[in-house]
Amino acid sequence: MKKTFFLLTTVLATALYTNKGFSQGSDELVSVYRWYNAADKNFVTVADGEYQEGQMLNWGWKNKTQIFTAYRNPAPDRVAVNSWFNPVTKDQASIAEDEYTDDQMLKMGYTGKKLQFYALTRRGPNTIAVYRWHKGDDWVTIPEEGDTDAYIKKGYRHKTYQYYGIPRATDVVVYNQL
Repeated sequence: MKKTFFLLTTVLATALYTNKGFSQGSDELVSVYRWYNAADKNFVTVADGEYQEGQMLNWGWKNKTQIFTAYRNPAPDRVAVNSWFNPVTKDQASIAEDEYTDDQMLKMGYTGKKLQFYALTRRGPNTIAVYRWHKGDDWVTIPEEGDTDAYIKKGYRHKTYQYYGIPRATDVVVYNQL
């Protein structure tokens, strides 16, 4: 009986440990938010701790919305996501390191490259695809569960895959690794 109990306990513990998916090590997870500036009609993607909330509000950013969770540290199957700023258009874009070269970003007028977070490069359990939508000089980051109809109505087009994040809520559909 003791052997059966021990074996059953070991199997359950192993199953629970390996089913955590990509969210293991939650101390290294970072929430990623989208803010909106009505004066500039512009969206910005900001990782938790990148700026203080009071700063964002003072600069005119409102409607803080958590869009997904990412990682603070590099690891296999993760890509660095950097923030770039265009002083002419006042646009901030979050760009994965493999999307554009630094030279391409500079030629488009963006400067001030700054590391924001690390995102997953492949789908796995408990992940969500993240896309970039484009309108004029503005780029917005939207997870696949986002309200894309609202952005289409605002004129955003040219949906482009960027990377994978961890869904913002625990009660969302869990994706199985293919």
